[in-house]
Amino acid sequence: QVQLDQSGGGLVQPGGSLRLSCVASGRIFDIFDMGWHRQGPGKEREVVATISNGGTADYADSVKGRFTISRDNAKNTVYLQMDSLQPEDTAVYFCYADISTSRIRDDYWGQGTEVTVSS
Repeated sequence: QVQLDQSGGGLVQPGGSLRLSCVASGRIFDIFDMGWHRQGPGKEREVVATISNGGTADYADSVKGRFTISRDNAKNTVYLQMDSLQPEDTAVYFCYADISTSRIRDDYWGQGTEVTVSS
């Protein structure tokens, strides 16, 4: 009933920028926290950034000052602007959202999108 669809990502050179988007759809009553995780090659999944429905953002130390998370509540969308990308940012990025429906409140995940930073 609830689906998160991601877009963006791809191949970029070191120092470049990319923007990821994630739209939630379905029978949604409310959306609480939204955010992004990533999993690099041979690494565990890690939190990249989160944002509350009031707009309070938190970032992993590794991306502070380079990545910006934002959301458009009217569009049920969360964004991740990634600047000054480095090879260590190469990963599959997953969005998530804490969503309540008429039946349940749960975390929902996007399908993942690859980001490759390489020259």
